[in-house]
Amino acid sequence: MEFNEMIRQFSKRIEVLKNTITTEEGTKMSLIVPLFQMLGYDVFNPMEFCPEYTADVGIKKGEKVDYAILEDGNPSILIECKSCTENLKKHSSQLFRYFGTTTAKFGILTNGMVYQFYTDLESPNKMDLVPFLTIDLENAKESQINQLKKFCKENFNKDEIFSTAEELKYTQLIKNILMEEFDAPSEGFVRHIMTCLKSAKAYDGQITQKILDKFNPLAKKAYQSLINEIVNNKISSALTPEEPAKVDETHIVAEPPKEEPIEPQSKIVTTEEEIEAFYIIRGILVETCDVRDVIRRDTESYFGILFQDNNRKPICRLKLDGKTKSILIPDENKVFTKYTLETLNDIYNFKIQLQEAVKRYL
Repeated sequence: MEFNEMIRQFSKRIEVLKNTITTEEGTKMSLIVPLFQMLGYDVFNPMEFCPEYTADVGIKKGEKVDYAILEDGNPSILIECKSCTENLKKHSSQLFRYFGTTTAKFGILTNGMVYQFYTDLESPNKMDLVPFLTIDLENAKESQINQLKKFCKENFNKDEIFSTAEELKYTQLIKNILMEEFDAPSEGFVRHIMTCLKSAKAYDGQITQKILDKFNPLAKKAYQSLINEIVNNKISSALTPEEPAKVDETHIVAEPPKEEPIEPQSKIVTTEEEIEAFYIIRGILVETCDVRDVIRRDTESYFGILFQDNNRKPICRLKLDGKTKSILIPDENKVFTKYTLETLNDIYNFKIQLQEAVKRYL
């Protein structure tokens, strides 16, 4: 089985087992060790995959890290494990202490579901406080699985991984900043936009707090609209069929037209506004599922968005043809709650509810 497919299958195993595991030892045996076995390591050979590796810290002797992957007897990767019931945010300090006492170039902190990868970009032999790569195996993206593949025994090249670690780390941090600005533009972000507008001679007034407050919602709408357009263009280009080959019409013998049966005209009219809303929702869900599974189905009474074109898997319903626009989102019991929309951009305000609706079908 191909590696990426193995990881996707393993993700399903995590989903089944995680609620039955309550201890760190259970997490190691059921989730962590099997993953490193998939990565090609001999987990039963302590000369390669060493449990309880001693990493003395200063005057404290006998300090042990859960596992160390060894190369020629020396650790190259340290692995600190926690129970799948624990959040990793408060546990990196322990791995930080171990890292500086060994020759390991990488440290991994994991609870069996989330894996945080660390190295020493900032200062040699001193583990960075921020991981250069974080992978949630339950929601792993293809690009993240490809990065994980580099840690397979047959692929492992510490110099090559280290050379890309800085790019991975800062790319993710920049993405996080951009997402924060996407959800709630900061004053600095809006001030930068206003400065650019002044430079372009599109605005010549003073940049006061009142002006910043006025342009903050405009900056947010413009940012959301830009992302929406980018996503729509990518989706449209992916869905646009190739242009059919041209036919030499000079050699076609005309046939008499066939009488087609007259069919009653449908009362359903799909508007451009509904199509735009559909692409907004696809854009919101692009990180949650395969957008090809997000399907629109128009009816006489509402514009429906379904998962995998299944009536039993509604994501939401839209009513956009009246004076008041609204979105209806189902809960776990498929009971719909109605929310009013002033503009289509207001759909972004329901990002969490829409993602939760889809997650129930995954």
